[in-house]
Amino acid sequence: MTTDQIDDEGYRANVGIILCNHAGRLMLAGRAGSKGWQFPQGGMLQGEQPREAMFRELHEEVGLTPDDVDVLGATEDWLRYRLPDRFVRRNSEPLCIGQKQRWYLLRMVCDENRVCLDQSDTPEFDRWRWVDFWRPVKEVIYFKRRVYAQALNELGPHLYPDGLPPQPRWWPSRWRAVFDKDRRRAASARQSSERLDDRQADDR
Repeated sequence: MTTDQIDDEGYRANVGIILCNHAGRLMLAGRAGSKGWQFPQGGMLQGEQPREAMFRELHEEVGLTPDDVDVLGATEDWLRYRLPDRFVRRNSEPLCIGQKQRWYLLRMVCDENRVCLDQSDTPEFDRWRWVDFWRPVKEVIYFKRRVYAQALNELGPHLYPDGLPPQPRWWPSRWRAVFDKDRRRAASARQSSERLDDRQADDR
């Protein structure tokens, strides 16, 4: 029996962690035994709330505790990505076709030597480094790029209230078009939600 939370549509509940330092650079971790890089992330257990899962994953994957970080923000809703067909385990029950993620932006307030990647019996990562704000979008596996851009666009203003760093010149035009479309859609959804909240407040 799986301990993961998988909804009726086949999306596994997951938390993602964007960890920054005081210079505004982001932690990117290298997957153990492979060339891949990504942000720390992990599935939520049955009955677990997103914030609880985030702190558990933070300790399991990076070795940090709540006292080692400040929580700067979290995404308002789930961000979803589908797995390519070749990554879907068709013989698993319930079937998982992708992830729905709540993302958290944390600032490390402890010394870097507190980072420890071997807290679990099977460490997720074997190396890490600080990178510029948009670099993770290029480094992560291709099917997660869109969600990474969405999370950075939503949470980035907590780090850069006067405006996010400019999009890198090395972004292909097709990336830029998709990411900008997602950003406009998210902004429109937030405005609609704010107008609805204002009307509800007026009704009261």
